Amino acid sequence: MKLDVLSPLPPPPTWYADGLRFTCTQCGNCCTGQPGFVWITTEEIVALAKLLELTPEETVEQYCHKVAGRFSLRERRNAQGQYDCIFLRDEPAERAGSSDNADGNRITQTRRVCGVYSARPLQCRTWPFWSGNLASEEQWNTAAVRCHGMNRGRKFSGEEITQIENAEEWPERPPTS
Repeated sequence: MKLDVLSPLPPPPTWYADGLRFTCTQCGNCCTGQPGFVWITTEEIVALAKLLELTPEETVEQYCHKVAGRFSLRERRNAQGQYDCIFLRDEPAERAGSSDNADGNRITQTRRVCGVYSARPLQCRTWPFWSGNLASEEQWNTAAVRCHGMNRGRKFSGEEITQIENAEEWPERPPTS
């Protein structure tokens, strides 16, 4: 007797199948918070070293630490007690300008930016399309409280989101800048 083999069912559609909106506002909020790891590959260390005009060995020594056989970017504690990526920088906000406070003292507004944006690791490039954020709409919206670019700007299709989430290397024509 011959049994017909059933084809596997396609996976159910994800909650974000119709797409999600995101645009990086360069607020730096994704680069600070609880302690964690920003994993960086050997190839990414080489690219970072080139940008920093250092050797890969100098880059590792100054900006990385080894965790369970892998490299992660270092963090530093900020004045609010959060952990910042070693490359997170404060710079004057161009459009925000300066203003006077109630005491008449000049206040210059700043924005927090990545000091190595063009050579940032893949983990950083794929934000906010991380598995933890994509686990549910609730998780996505929780992350969006801190990330002002989520639910705004360009709409990424469900297929694009899955490709970014699962990326193992950055494509020549990336979907995000």
